[in-house]
Amino acid sequence: MATPSQALVVIPCFNEETRLNTTRWQEAMSTYGFDLLFVDDGSSDNTPELLSQICRENPEHCSSLHLENNLGKGEAVRRGLLQGLNKNYDHLGFADADLATPVDELARLHTRACQENVAIVLGSRWLHMGAQIERTGTRHYLGRFFATSASLILGLPIYDTQCGAKFFKNGPALEKAVSEPFHSAWAFDVELLGRLLSGPHALPPDALLEVPLRSWHDVPGSKLSTPASIRTFAELGRIALALKKWRSG
Repeated sequence: MATPSQALVVIPCFNEETRLNTTRWQEAMSTYGFDLLFVDDGSSDNTPELLSQICRENPEHCSSLHLENNLGKGEAVRRGLLQGLNKNYDHLGFADADLATPVDELARLHTRACQENVAIVLGSRWLHMGAQIERTGTRHYLGRFFATSASLILGLPIYDTQCGAKFFKNGPALEKAVSEPFHSAWAFDVELLGRLLSGPHALPPDALLEVPLRSWHDVPGSKLSTPASIRTFAELGRIALALKKWRSG
């Protein structure tokens, strides 16, 4: 069982053999007290072997879930959160396997969730003085356009819905939000937030806190290419319709 101060971090993995920094993930457990759940999303390289090794070396704080087929990041995250809900965690979150959001930043997000007693904490890649946010120009401007569209769908002025670092308070709202598959593999964050903020267990808007990151860097080898990023815009319409049904249901 997890102690109240601990959180489970779900890490979706698809062919992460060359990008999985096991040393830094060890630090997440040993220094910051996170429990980790790696979800292997049908990898075809040596990712499953790497995950087995890190879990063998840290059996009390690390586990893995293997999906036979590649189902997409959204489903991998959802399956991981579903498994984590069965444990006694106060908070569950997810982060990218490549640690584009560094371990100490993940810890800072979790600390804010605990200190301010909010139900949703989002990492935000806002480039401001004192921050080191490294993104290509193309991805930055596509991200701004996407975030504006997502904010209109959600009805909230969220700066960055797609940063792969988020924490959620355990409870009925999260349990309901992950009870059904998402309608997008990559834009699932928008639908997840929409589900949490509407429906039978809706959280109020002030239950969400967006925290500007101090550090984030674009790691080479991302599975989300620029063409794929553009295709996710088409999925926003489908998500808007799905959330409309969710709210009425």
